Amino acid sequence: MSDITLYRLQACPFCERVVRTLEDLGVDYRSRFVEPMHSERDAVARLTGKRTVPAIVDEGTGVTMSESANIVAYLERTYGQEAAESTGEAA
Repeated sequence: MSDITLYRLQACPFCERVVRTLEDLGVDYRSRFVEPMHSERDAVARLTGKRTVPAIVDEGTGVTMSESANIVAYLERTYGQEAAESTGEAA
């Protein structure tokens, strides 16, 4: 079971950027598609304090965040080559 849940919209380029990064890194994740109306994204607001997507919750590290650039940087830092090298694992 995956520790990461990605909250996203269908056909959202920012969400797709995060999906590509997760897939490139080989990280398992669950997708939760949210309401298209910004004002109805209560589930995301409860988690991140914002109604914006993409947003992730990483149960493995306790990290919750939004904003695609921040998420991509976090994923690369946490699950990318540098993370694997620092723990002695191959990516």
